[in-house]
Amino acid sequence: MESEKGEIVAAEEKKTLDDSKAAPKVEKTKLDTGRSGNTLAIILSVIAIIFGGCGLTLGWMGYDKSNTPITFLNNGSDGNSANFTEGSIADTANKVSKSVVSIVTSTKVRNYFGQSFDSAAAGTGIIATSDGYILTNKHVINGATNVTVILDDGTTYEDVEVVATDPLNDVAYLKIKDVSDLPAATLGDSKTIHVGQQVIAIGNALGEYQNTVTAGIISGTGRSVTASDSTGTNAETLTDMIQTDAAINSGNSGGPLVNAAGEVIGINTATSASAENMGFAIPISSVKGMLKQLTDTGKAERTYLGVYSVEITPEVAKSYNLPVESGAYIYSQSSYSAIAKDSPAAKAGLKDKDIVTKINGVEVGAAGSLASLIGEYKPGDTVQLTVIREGKETAINVTLAGYPE
Repeated sequence: MESEKGEIVAAEEKKTLDDSKAAPKVEKTKLDTGRSGNTLAIILSVIAIIFGGCGLTLGWMGYDKSNTPITFLNNGSDGNSANFTEGSIADTANKVSKSVVSIVTSTKVRNYFGQSFDSAAAGTGIIATSDGYILTNKHVINGATNVTVILDDGTTYEDVEVVATDPLNDVAYLKIKDVSDLPAATLGDSKTIHVGQQVIAIGNALGEYQNTVTAGIISGTGRSVTASDSTGTNAETLTDMIQTDAAINSGNSGGPLVNAAGEVIGINTATSASAENMGFAIPISSVKGMLKQLTDTGKAERTYLGVYSVEITPEVAKSYNLPVESGAYIYSQSSYSAIAKDSPAAKAGLKDKDIVTKINGVEVGAAGSLASLIGEYKPGDTVQLTVIREGKETAINVTLAGYPE
């Protein structure tokens, strides 16, 4: 058991700071990049993931079409306690669809003979602010030379700017210039979601059927998947994902997962190509920090704490003899410290083998991973961590900083 955990920690350390999901039992898998030359491929690349020993194949929801003022806070309300009633799915879908856009990208590619040509791909986005900020997946716009956004009513904006990408997550932020009255979605609170909660997914299915609506429930939270493209390179671990059985199709990448109150709680990102009724979305709370900084300053950095950590589960707690069964264990399997030099964590006095159980009173694990919860804040914000050190609970204030390039 100890050897297995060591491998898990080491893999996470190689990936990135602040990734508190140790992703036990995750294996390399297949995933759809949404772009690949001249074929109409629904699944272009693959992810494999194992939950409890059951192998699955996942895919990005991109789709290849070749040859050619702010409302992101829910004002303290919790729409995750709401349920759909007769007729309310239609009403909610009609309302939210106005904030869902189709994204078409153009990318320069070369074939086997070195000839260059344009390849087009399609995905989905969410209008986050009335003045034109759009949320989508990073893989939807990766490598694009031109990005076009098409609104629900058919209005088209060309040469849309990619203003920021999240270095720790599959999230990109776009900006439509010179607009002020777009129908922005309400971004809810993914920290309070629960298994069995009713949801709908909306997206540009197959890159052709704009604003397709499907319904289901949240099947699980805190899922981890390891993703790579069709060549097996550029592997990326996605953590703290929301699992849903609402049908998610190719082309849905970047579209919203919505609760019964009409609030966006996730960004649809991956779907299974080998198992039915299994899709994954990024928790919306993890994007709010960068989005808030964008609306305030026009630029954005991802906040970070500066630690290597392992998500605590009952299994991990038993293996490391920890006093709690949830939280983030600051730990490095290697000889170097789990606290990055000159990081916010180092300056605040965090130490190896500290256990972070809460951020500003919000429980790490139950409400989201350490990285997701930190992502809700901007660089310069000060948060209070509840930390267990040598069996004693203490409060440590940390001033967060922008993720170092």
